[in-house]
Amino acid sequence: MAKDFFSESERKQIVDAIKQAELNTSGEIRVHLDKHCNENVLDRAAYWFEKLQMHQTEQRNGVLFYLAYEDHKFAVLGDAGINQKVPDDFWNSIKDLMLANFKEGRFADGLANGIIESGKQLRAHFPYQSDDVNELSDEISFGDK
Repeated sequence: MAKDFFSESERKQIVDAIKQAELNTSGEIRVHLDKHCNENVLDRAAYWFEKLQMHQTEQRNGVLFYLAYEDHKFAVLGDAGINQKVPDDFWNSIKDLMLANFKEGRFADGLANGIIESGKQLRAHFPYQSDDVNELSDEISFGDK
């Protein structure tokens, strides 16, 4: 099961990275883990983006990190609000950073590093507001595939 892929300390590392990245931004970050992805990885990530209601953030500034670990597929998907602001190659540079860790089998490190780097861009374009609320859960979500 996808839920068993990360150890308790790895899950904490990822959730802590989300909390740290969201400290200085109104942006929202989620991580979703599947065992398998039998379709185009961006289509599957988009499915989970909608299912997790990430498109419903006030400023459309949600970011989903999607990983199908058995099939070695992953995607980073940003909502319309952030995609209008970041450079065109931004998500690819995040993926490259993550891939270097993934190739060494360090999936939690790769996710945490990508999350922290995304948080820096979110902070630049969507700074924390004093009335900001955490619109989405920081917990990792898991699929059954």
